[in-house]
Amino acid sequence: MPGVKKRIGIVGGAGYTGGELLRLLINHPAAEIAWVNSESNASKPVTDVHTSLYGETDLVFSDSIDLENIDVLFLCQGHGYSKKFWEDHPLPDHLKVIDLAQDYRDESCGYVYGLPEAKREQISGARLIANPGCFATAIQLALLPLAAAGKLPEEVHVTALTGSTGAGVKPGATTHFSWRSGNISVYKAFTHQHLAEIGRTLSSLQPGGTRINFVPVRGDFPRGIFAMAQMDCDLPEEEVRRIYEDFYTNAPFTHVSNRPVDLKQVVNTNKCLISLELHDGKLLVVSAIDNLLKGASGQAVQNFNLICGLPEDTGLHLKPSTF
Repeated sequence: MPGVKKRIGIVGGAGYTGGELLRLLINHPAAEIAWVNSESNASKPVTDVHTSLYGETDLVFSDSIDLENIDVLFLCQGHGYSKKFWEDHPLPDHLKVIDLAQDYRDESCGYVYGLPEAKREQISGARLIANPGCFATAIQLALLPLAAAGKLPEEVHVTALTGSTGAGVKPGATTHFSWRSGNISVYKAFTHQHLAEIGRTLSSLQPGGTRINFVPVRGDFPRGIFAMAQMDCDLPEEEVRRIYEDFYTNAPFTHVSNRPVDLKQVVNTNKCLISLELHDGKLLVVSAIDNLLKGASGQAVQNFNLICGLPEDTGLHLKPSTF
């Protein structure tokens, strides 16, 4: 581990992803948080907003942004804000950027799509990283091995449940506790914005395109994504399992289970757990992640490690909240 820590700036540090990023970087051996920005909470201690960090930090939110005195910038604002940010702030030549919004996931403006299991080498040599979406991460990790082997069928059906934190910290009608508790609802069926990035990645591995029929579901729990992908499959189960295990041999956070997986196995971790079941020519792939970690801030730190030449799992050994 290098002796000199990377100086970090965080824009949009008051939300859920900002809070999780702070939690990880405060304890990261190669990171020093120089400043954390939040215009709505300027001059407040970070612990006034992220109360779980009491005793961990004395950082105070700032309303100013200094890009010259940091090595790496994390952008944790909502979708659409990143492009506006760069309209207002020149990008210094030395600065590396990890953007958690969707603004540059199409790899425009020199950004590399930050899904390590698909683009580890490109990420390692990159300066600008577009962190993937949470649903996109879970679904791509469920399908990447088949795409790389050229075995994805023409059509895949995906149903995925997400926790309420996936909607962000700002309250809304569908995140209110009294509405969400004891409730389940479908939204953006077949039209979710993450389908675009999923399609780009899968097509890069298996040209020709696969139709992803994606039904997102709001779940009655705060965090996690449980994705279930169903498709026709004429391969024996042993070959399917070999394809997945070989593809993820060198992936420190994505693991193929030999038994059914559940959500609590991954909550509070940067893991993705995958299970496989084949019945009468129908394959079920289950993928479970924590939407705030492997689906957002944990993967952002994983990308930070890669672009800084650190071991990929540095600062990311986290215990799941299984009970």
